[in-house]
Amino acid sequence: MGLVRSRTAALLGGVALALVAQQAAQAQNVNATNITLLERLVIGAGAPKVAINTPQAVTVLNQADIDKEQADTTGALFATVPGVTVVGSQRQFGEAFNIRGIGTTENSSDGSRVIINIDGAPKFNEQYRMGSFFSDPELYKQVEVLRGPASSTLYGAGAIGGVINFTTKDASDFLQDGNSGALRVKTSLDTNGLGTLTSAVLAQQVTDTFEILAAGNWRRRNNVELAKGGELAGSGFDTLSGLIKGTAHFGDNNEQELSLSYQRWTSDAKDQAYAQTGTSSLFGVTDRAVLDQTAVLHWENPATDNPWVDLKVNLSYSDTQNDQTNHRYALGAPRTVIGPVNPAFPQNVTADSILLDTRYGYKTWQLTADNTIEWIGDGFENYLTTGFAASTQDRSVVRPGTAAPLPAHPQGTENKLGIFAQNEFIWAEKLTLIAGARGDFHWVNSTTGAANIEGSAFSPKLAAHYELTDNIGVFGSIAHTERLPTIDELYSVAAASPGRSAPKSTSLGLLKEEANTIEAGFSLSGNDLLTSGDTAALKTTAFYSDLTNLIASNTARPFGGATVPYYGNIGKARIYGVEVEASYDAELLYASLAYGITVGDNLVNNTPLTTVPQNNLALTLGIRNVEHDLDMGARLTIADQGRYIVAAGPFGADGPADAYATVDLFASWKPQTGPLAGTELQLGIDNLFNADYRPNLSIDRSTGRTFKISVAKQFDW
Repeated sequence: MGLVRSRTAALLGGVALALVAQQAAQAQNVNATNITLLERLVIGAGAPKVAINTPQAVTVLNQADIDKEQADTTGALFATVPGVTVVGSQRQFGEAFNIRGIGTTENSSDGSRVIINIDGAPKFNEQYRMGSFFSDPELYKQVEVLRGPASSTLYGAGAIGGVINFTTKDASDFLQDGNSGALRVKTSLDTNGLGTLTSAVLAQQVTDTFEILAAGNWRRRNNVELAKGGELAGSGFDTLSGLIKGTAHFGDNNEQELSLSYQRWTSDAKDQAYAQTGTSSLFGVTDRAVLDQTAVLHWENPATDNPWVDLKVNLSYSDTQNDQTNHRYALGAPRTVIGPVNPAFPQNVTADSILLDTRYGYKTWQLTADNTIEWIGDGFENYLTTGFAASTQDRSVVRPGTAAPLPAHPQGTENKLGIFAQNEFIWAEKLTLIAGARGDFHWVNSTTGAANIEGSAFSPKLAAHYELTDNIGVFGSIAHTERLPTIDELYSVAAASPGRSAPKSTSLGLLKEEANTIEAGFSLSGNDLLTSGDTAALKTTAFYSDLTNLIASNTARPFGGATVPYYGNIGKARIYGVEVEASYDAELLYASLAYGITVGDNLVNNTPLTTVPQNNLALTLGIRNVEHDLDMGARLTIADQGRYIVAAGPFGADGPADAYATVDLFASWKPQTGPLAGTELQLGIDNLFNADYRPNLSIDRSTGRTFKISVAKQFDW
């Protein structure tokens, strides 16, 4: 940790001194031609603003970032986002998100503490040892990460860790001026697991006011090889995904927008490790077929001539379905039947076992609407946004024949209503004050016959950003967030296991989780530092969260003891840390830095929190040859030793989470003129030196060296 801190401090100090030295000499150069990471537009935090002027830790990944990463899973996109860890990203069915140490990463998903949206549609899946998000990175053009609970005002009380917003591609992203249509085809290959991608996008301007996009992807891979040798069981996959999206403009100046999209992702995978978030041979293997669908109808009316109207309405449908069949305790072993099984489990597999053939499902309908009232006066601007979100979610389980209901995955329905208001006041283009509050209400029932549950949560916040000069800003916020328990946490039960543990009952008395968070930081920016037209920026955020009434699975199950609730409130914890993002961009050279340090303590037993990732630094350096349309560079990632060490053993990790360093290389060629115009060539090498390590929140060890190549070509008419 000391090595990472000292190197980071030296680097950041140098950047800061260089930027500050420019302040007295010049104001910000608005004509700078290069846009850094921190100057990208943020659309999910209220009134649109660039990231460096947002009083919250925000990272925006654009299309160039997504292409450069050549990711074969969505989790691989977040390698340079501080504070974000994706566990299980080596498997398509195991991806779970963790932000700032918030997000359960093994026994269930993170969905109740980290909110995931696709074009405003909430994505949620909660299943034992499964991930929570199933999709393909080729479907998206932008990803926003809003870290911390300040996002609860706009997105819901569950955003204790934060919010991740995925934005799908549009036809207009591919249509060139003067053309009415485009076809983009792409193919990719990576050497580890012989992974391939075949992709096509068709974009058409049907009329002056209507466009349509159709995209399809076929991605496959065998099991990947680990850096230490051997294969990672269950890491192979074969997926199909697609997107259809139509957008129409109408009204005065065609400023109103109506869009309808449908996204589908499916994978039918045999011989998958049952534990998708981490390998454990004791759970054996199973066959899984996952189907994920998302449909969104969106209407937007900015009414630029009317300060009282800036309306957005979103109706969405999400359906995630997982068919689990043909469980075995090992490849080649007979199918699991009722009776004695793996010697490590002395109990029998009974008719209510989680290992039997089962279809798990989540279906969610949500309607959201918000309107912004604009008031602009002499020297000030004010934007008041009010809105609501109403949703209903069905959690289902379908079992074969006469199999009993599944106690550990109870069926039920959760109806929710959220009402929110956020006011943003800007004075003299220097001071921004944001105050917001949200009330969430839910009504939960279960098909088990247990009592219905009602609850409410309140999430207020106050944030401020002040520009001391054109190049120096300071910001801070305070937020209170409450999370209501989920269907799983309320209604799960478990029978007694002979010789092992007592039974578990429903947990209807659960209290809502609460988080009080303070954030503060500063930003620096400058232009014409080393050469004409260059630009640099740095943003540092410190945060501290007090967490109370945390909900966790009850491990107090004495042999032969009395019944205990399945889940319980375990008391208090604290999480604090620092996140740094810095970037430099010039015509020939660019660089970016992402650094995150997070510390978490369980204040009940004074031990480190088990959900906190390692501190890590990612430094990217790149060069461009504008004349020949070349771009190449390298990324260095350094991680400290994990503060919490997962115990080795049948359910644990393969060795401690030691400090590690990796190097990745990338290069691209995108000719803008000549016969190859519209062609894109991407090259990459991941884990160049074949570093063998285990991230602190993962049970599996690192993937070995991987060579990547992608070729794309666009045809216009």
